[in-house]
Amino acid sequence: MKKTLFLAAVIPVMMAVACNSSTQTSDMIITNARIWTGNDTQPYAEAMAVSGDTITAIGSNREVMKFKSGADTVIDLGGRFVVPGFIDSHIHMLQGGENLASVQLRDATTQELFISRIKEYAATLKPGEWILGGDWDGKGWETLPHHDWIDSVTPDNPVFVSRLDGHMALANSAAMKLARVDRKVKDVSGGTIERDASGEPTGIFKDNAMDLIFARVPSSSDEEIDRALVAAMKYLASNGVTSAHSVDAAAYADGIARVRARGEQITRIYYLQTISRWKDLKHKIEREGKGDNWVSTGGVKGFVDGSLGSHTAAFIEPYTDLPTDTGLFVNTEEDLYKWISESDKAGLQVVIHAIGDRAINSLLNIYERVAAENGERDRRFRIEHSQHIAPADIPRYGKLKVIASMQPYHAIDDGRWAEEYIGPERIKTTYAFRSLLDTGATLAFGSDWFVAPATPLEGIYAAVTRRTLDGKNPDGWVPEQKITVTEALRAYTIHGAYASFEENIKGTLEPGKLADFVVLDRDITAIDPVEIWDTKVQQTWVGGRKVFDRGGDK
Repeated sequence: MKKTLFLAAVIPVMMAVACNSSTQTSDMIITNARIWTGNDTQPYAEAMAVSGDTITAIGSNREVMKFKSGADTVIDLGGRFVVPGFIDSHIHMLQGGENLASVQLRDATTQELFISRIKEYAATLKPGEWILGGDWDGKGWETLPHHDWIDSVTPDNPVFVSRLDGHMALANSAAMKLARVDRKVKDVSGGTIERDASGEPTGIFKDNAMDLIFARVPSSSDEEIDRALVAAMKYLASNGVTSAHSVDAAAYADGIARVRARGEQITRIYYLQTISRWKDLKHKIEREGKGDNWVSTGGVKGFVDGSLGSHTAAFIEPYTDLPTDTGLFVNTEEDLYKWISESDKAGLQVVIHAIGDRAINSLLNIYERVAAENGERDRRFRIEHSQHIAPADIPRYGKLKVIASMQPYHAIDDGRWAEEYIGPERIKTTYAFRSLLDTGATLAFGSDWFVAPATPLEGIYAAVTRRTLDGKNPDGWVPEQKITVTEALRAYTIHGAYASFEENIKGTLEPGKLADFVVLDRDITAIDPVEIWDTKVQQTWVGGRKVFDRGGDK
């Protein structure tokens, strides 16, 4: 009797699958691949059928070839490894694109090289044109850079070049003159103007103080914005990124629309509005909705503190190397609570930058309060960066269902010097990937590009090995916080989709979802994790369309 009931239940399903496979066709079939689907019910496959921009079937070569029609394109991948398209959960797309064409200072390891790079770049510009970007580091220098370093090589061009974390920048005298910044300018709340012993500005501006100079930078033309966005998308595609959460893109949404209208958009974008302007986003959604599969919105972005490298991340205890300083709050707790509560009541997702343990603790307290006051709903609060967490606050992420939106490349970069700043005890819960996962948190990985390269493979390498960029930690910096390759892949795929409420359309490779996928030159789940650093993206596909092909370039 039980056997009869079982067959009665199964036969209709089998017939439905058979009928579906006999009538449904595809445009393209991928065969002979090693596909990591991200789908727990079918973790691996060897073939995939695509119709339009959507996956129609996935499974063995034999199963998927049932969907073949006469007009199909069949692509034999020769055993290459395929994963869902990488989702970068935190980028600054426009500035990243602009910086691709600006002066490159990230690897300027000495004062002399810093100056010569700026001098050479200035020689390519017309008088009056600004020099921006840069992404300098400054580690190992005896002092922070000073406007005197570059004034003589940039007499005709204002300069405002940022440290790679985006929370500190150097202005030359020409830029400060345009901004009317001199010793009489008062300090800025939530920021710092560095001054010499006589009270004169050195040219270094931190966090909110940077706005004094940025206010004088001329706006980019539409053509410049569009060119930067296209360059950014091509760069992302070359690294396997098919979707990006562009945390400041409300400011250049018109540019994204122009690029899309010309058929040049190749990266799916989830964008955020500044939290103090939450009403603007609420009204836009009421008029136009949240968007579609290519461009969507629904969240607001804010800041609690600054960054570790600039000594502006807010800590409970003082910095180890600067005992008089505990960092700063960019916004007051009162304003943050007000904006977060109002945004949440409006049904918007709240996404807030917090790096130091004091900033994270304050934000978790506000999130807990707002959730209790506004009632149960699927809100998916996010804490961007979540870098230096007090041990007692780690389990609160899972308990409060707060997404830890983290950038693992920062761990192998900051790991070169973080202990000098915050000491041996606090680094134990720095970039605490393992502890967060073990206590029930959801990790969504990204890059923070332009601050760090938008290279998910290097991010996976960082999360799995924690080998710092200087080669001094071959077994991993704070190795107990390592995670597995599969866990890191999930953080760059399905959890990234979850972090923007899009897990029903992307993040895994399964029928009904968008055909966004990446072809790699090796199976990163089956090799020594150290080799992930050398793994190459061979192809990137978005909606069944190939948007990057490395070709013969290995």
